[in-house]
Amino acid sequence: MELKGIQNEIRARGFDGWLFFDHHGRDPLASRILGLPVDLEASRRWYYLIPATGDPRKLVHRIESRTLDTLPGDKKCYSSWTDQHRRLEELLKGCSRVAMQYSPKCAIPYVSNVDAGTLELIRGFGKEIVSSADLVQIFEARWTAEQVEMHLEAGRRVDQVRRDAFNLVGERIRNGQEIGEYEVQQFILARFSQSNLSTNHGPIVAVNQHASDPHYEPSPATSLPIEKGNMVLIDLWAKLIFPGAVYYDVTWVGYCGSSIPAPVEKVFEIVRDARKSASQFVIDKMAWRQTFAGYEVDDVARAFIEKEGFGEFFFHRTGHSIGTEVHGTGANMDNLESHDDRAVIADTCFSIEPGIYLPEFGIRSEVNVYVGKEKAFVTGEEQEQLICI
Repeated sequence: MELKGIQNEIRARGFDGWLFFDHHGRDPLASRILGLPVDLEASRRWYYLIPATGDPRKLVHRIESRTLDTLPGDKKCYSSWTDQHRRLEELLKGCSRVAMQYSPKCAIPYVSNVDAGTLELIRGFGKEIVSSADLVQIFEARWTAEQVEMHLEAGRRVDQVRRDAFNLVGERIRNGQEIGEYEVQQFILARFSQSNLSTNHGPIVAVNQHASDPHYEPSPATSLPIEKGNMVLIDLWAKLIFPGAVYYDVTWVGYCGSSIPAPVEKVFEIVRDARKSASQFVIDKMAWRQTFAGYEVDDVARAFIEKEGFGEFFFHRTGHSIGTEVHGTGANMDNLESHDDRAVIADTCFSIEPGIYLPEFGIRSEVNVYVGKEKAFVTGEEQEQLICI
């Protein structure tokens, strides 16, 4: 836990403290930011207050009195619910504005981990609750130099697996042999294992209309054959099998044939250029030392696609934060599903992945962008043309 750094950020925002609360592991952010043991099992409510100045304070149940013993600060114990309320009010003495894992109207669901009843309880003490979203981003979403290197190495391995997957499809088609979505997915997973990569689920291998479902994943029951004249989308994400490793997440598309239909080519070029416009916006903002928010990146990609007349077919956010989980807790590139007005901060990474999803086929093009202290850059290979499989 970065106690000094946390207190500096609390003061910089004019907050009086940051209150962590958990019950049965409902807030993994609290555990990671505080550095609690990964095997901690707490079946009773605990509270941990980091004030803007002074020593932290903790409140735990008597039958789990050692729950927070790895953390600094004065400890109080409660037993009854009345005792809990009284001691919690004492814990918050001197604090008027308290940050918690809360997002107004659940605009940022990755941060909204505190239940409404607990918020009511704290407000009942006359406290103003503010969102910890910016604090979470600083102490949860930033990467170390080692994580950057692990991401880049994961990218090299994932990109090779992606090339091999498209080559497999091409080889089968040229030889007149059958191959389907599910077989390609299983091939990718096997190659991940051979490459010391892990993933939480997926990948997506989608043909034609299946590619118009952004979260489609093939199964033996749904798998379509991949044949000449088909569009193929592969979305794959993985990380190295090491503690603290972070994900690499990309999407590429190809066409099974040497002559790509004009409508398919046109949609790909629009999606590609929307992606490039958004990533260049980020790169330029960093070069000019200008602050920007996640929703602004979404606006750039969305405006490009809307200008080309396909706005209604782009129905998800432009990108998501990336971390030790493929969907991280930093700023998302989003002004559609939510209005993410968090500033994009240094040492964070996110995807840029616009898409157009028509009834007959869908196209998405995805890269990862890392924002460092001096500059931003795309971390892996970028697709410039449709793959002729």
